[in-house]
Amino acid sequence: MGATIYDIARHAGVSKSTVSRVLNNQANISKDSKKRVLDAIEALQYRPSKLARALTSSGFDAIMVISNRPTKTTAGNPFFSEIIHSISAIAEDENFDLILQTSRNTDDELDKCITKIKEKMIKGIIMLSSPADESFFEKLDPYNIPIVVTGKIDGNYTNVYSVDTDNFKDSYELTNLLIQHGHTNIACLHAPLNYHVSIDRLAGYRSCLFDHNLDIRRDWILDSGYTAEDAYNAANQLLSHPDRPTAIFATDDLKVLSIYKVAADHELSIPQDLSIVGYNDRVVSTFLSPPLTAIDIPTKRLGQTATELLFQLIQQTGAQNKNTIIDTKLISGASIIRLNA
Repeated sequence: MGATIYDIARHAGVSKSTVSRVLNNQANISKDSKKRVLDAIEALQYRPSKLARALTSSGFDAIMVISNRPTKTTAGNPFFSEIIHSISAIAEDENFDLILQTSRNTDDELDKCITKIKEKMIKGIIMLSSPADESFFEKLDPYNIPIVVTGKIDGNYTNVYSVDTDNFKDSYELTNLLIQHGHTNIACLHAPLNYHVSIDRLAGYRSCLFDHNLDIRRDWILDSGYTAEDAYNAANQLLSHPDRPTAIFATDDLKVLSIYKVAADHELSIPQDLSIVGYNDRVVSTFLSPPLTAIDIPTKRLGQTATELLFQLIQQTGAQNKNTIIDTKLISGASIIRLNA
């Protein structure tokens, strides 16, 4: 059994309350008493338990990760598993526990967050996505606990910070690349517009077509849902029509996979019959033939930057930027053919 604060007090010749004040870095302790307590801690190799710390005013050394998405949108998604791994690595280095919060719905998630905050179970929150409805942030902000979101934030909050990529710019760039290759009939498969990332990616596509005076056809802009089945059905609807596009912009890897599968089912060759651009998932892209031309999202760096920012906020190391943008990179694959060659 390890040493207790009673052992430390006896070894140092001070009261238990003096040991407690030293452990909690409180004032009004003489230099001599503090030195004796610290020497005793070292001699007895004392390690305060997390539970003991939690019973003090400081609470648990833990952060919480939440997705604020339905389970069906995160299950089996490599993005979320990779970003959680990068978060947990830094939390471990900081000797913090990681609580992965799952909930039935947004109200349930909010209740669980508030409960953990009030019970001092967490010192910060990382949210893996940013909903377009920001009422969640509005309700949590007054509790004065730092929240870092890997996504865009529109509102002006005291304790909510954003780490994101420029989804509008990246989608504009991908669409523009198709236009530079001579494509004018460009469709889009997008995710539901419940999250800022989906809204911005669709907006980048539409804005690029508008700037080039190209038709924005509603029948070529399809909400492809969250599931593989929904994505496949949307791609099949698009490619089954005789008046099909020459190119498709897909807003995530699930949409990309569905297009490749439907193209194969319809005996369409990529890129000879159909050009595709989208967002890169390195695990998924390994199996794509031909390789996809895509924006590479630095998932690991997103997770690391968000976690480092959260700990800076917890430790109050100074003023931090409210919005941090992480650079992305265009990966040139072989999924585009030039029509005006």
